[in-house]
Amino acid sequence: MSEQDDIARVWDIIEKNSVGMLTTQFDGGLRARPVDARPDREAGAIFFVTDARSHKEDEIAAKPDVCFSVTIATDNVYLSITGRATVTRDPAKTAKIWKKSDELWWSGPDDPNARVLTVAPITAELWDGPSNSLAVAYEFAKATIAGAEPNLGENRKKTVAMS
Repeated sequence: MSEQDDIARVWDIIEKNSVGMLTTQFDGGLRARPVDARPDREAGAIFFVTDARSHKEDEIAAKPDVCFSVTIATDNVYLSITGRATVTRDPAKTAKIWKKSDELWWSGPDDPNARVLTVAPITAELWDGPSNSLAVAYEFAKATIAGAEPNLGENRKKTVAMS
C-alpha cells in the first residue's frame, strides 16, 4: 500500500467506528475516556464535542499531546492516533459537528458548557489482521490440536505520518 492508501485507511477506520478512547496526560499520569469522534478528512482533523466541566480541557491546556484509539474487534482492526489537541468554545463549529446523541449532555450547540475538542493527527499506528472470525477460530483449534502456531494470515502493522 502507498502512504496515501495508508492515510485513507486510517480515515476509513475512524469514519466506520467513531467511538474510541481519548487519552490525555495529567500530573499523575495518563487518563483515557470514551469519546465519539467526528472525523473531517478534508480538514485533516478529528473533532469531538466535550464539556467545559470535565478535566480534559485543563489537561490538554497543560499537555496538548493526546492519543485517540479505535478498535473494530469484528474486523480485527486496531488504530492508535497520536495528535495535538486544542479545546475551544465555538458554537458554530459545535452546531456543524452536532449529533442527536449530544442532547443527552447539552441543551444544544449554544450550551455554555459545550466545547469543541480538536485533534490534529501527527502519526497513526494501524494493525490489520484477518477478519474472518470462523477462519481464525478454525486456525486456533487446529493449532491447539497440532501443538503449532495458528496460521492467521497477514498481520500488518503500519506507522503512518498524518501531517
